Amino acid sequence: MEIEEFVEKYYVERQHTNSLKWDLLEERFGQADLLPLWVADMDFKVSQAITKILKDRILHGVYGYTFAGKSYYQAYNNWMETYFSFPIKEEWVRFSTGVVQAIYHLLYTFTDENDSVIIQTPVYYPFSDAVKDTNRRLVNVDLVNNDGYFTIDFERFEQAIIDQSVKLYIHCSPHNPVGRVWTEEEQANLFAICQKHNVLIISDEIHQDFTFEREHIPAANVSEGVHRPRVITVNSASKSFNIAGLTHCNIVITDDELRQKYDDFANSMIKTEANIMGLFATEAAYVDGMDWIDSLKNVIFNNYEIVRDYFTKFAPEITVSPLEGTYLVFVDLRKVVKSDEMVEFIQEKCGLAVDYGEWFGEGYEGFIRLNLATKPENIEKAVQTIVEQLG
Repeated sequence: MEIEEFVEKYYVERQHTNSLKWDLLEERFGQADLLPLWVADMDFKVSQAITKILKDRILHGVYGYTFAGKSYYQAYNNWMETYFSFPIKEEWVRFSTGVVQAIYHLLYTFTDENDSVIIQTPVYYPFSDAVKDTNRRLVNVDLVNNDGYFTIDFERFEQAIIDQSVKLYIHCSPHNPVGRVWTEEEQANLFAICQKHNVLIISDEIHQDFTFEREHIPAANVSEGVHRPRVITVNSASKSFNIAGLTHCNIVITDDELRQKYDDFANSMIKTEANIMGLFATEAAYVDGMDWIDSLKNVIFNNYEIVRDYFTKFAPEITVSPLEGTYLVFVDLRKVVKSDEMVEFIQEKCGLAVDYGEWFGEGYEGFIRLNLATKPENIEKAVQTIVEQLG
């Protein structure tokens, strides 16, 4: 489907619909009249396959307790095997109400208070929140910024593990916010360090379906799966298919011992059933969602090109990180806007709501993250306004 056709068919106005992204701007940013390009959900209706299955459930009229049937596991397995060469066994899978909630539960399961947990910043800020909220010790290692292209400092990563006696690493793949899709070699080097020092890996792969040019390699598949026993994969259809409000995600634990330990924790702490709508929507997405997401990815990458090309032409001092994955683009404004004036510039002068760089880690003041999952006109308006306000 062409970009214009997809936008015409699926773009929807979301104001006054109790949308966190559009209707909580006053509470979150202190201003209600901003163009929201912040929190990672989309301004597009879900695929028709999801709409149909949810409509059928609504017409059925009963929303009682439910469970994942064989068809769910088959759909999930087919998706993972077809697109990521990672076939999933039913017994490996557990559910949570979301990736963030899953990370909290996994931290409680596999670490103790004051254990050290390592992350690579700048990174999705609920990672650090989860570590702090569970009374673990947060260890930050910065990625290396090469003119907007971020890479891993393996030496610093390993030294931090040694110095801080790290027990667990939270991996972000594809990486939010820097847009990297990690290579086989990068992940192999990283996981070899974790293996050497007996560090468990939680791999957040919620953006796995949004990659451009380079394919996503699941952490569990790296080095022909040699690290799989120490990898716990968390993924969901929520970002890919815009169903985050249906609160459903998958936790994949291939190792029997780790899975039993998680089950022991869950039996004492987690008593919620799966969300009926989340289950059915996810199954529909994995059965019949690829055409929709392929068309959507064309919109996302087109919006990225708008940002990259417009700033390159009219404000070359602005650095735009290459978009290999996710629908979020990291932008470095430090050469054109003072860090302590960033909020005033972005909100008061430009009228935008964005995620600010310092939310993702200390030292990233002057960066912003833009959500590209909206109609191109909104992205054009944002970049044009930024350039105009720079004078």
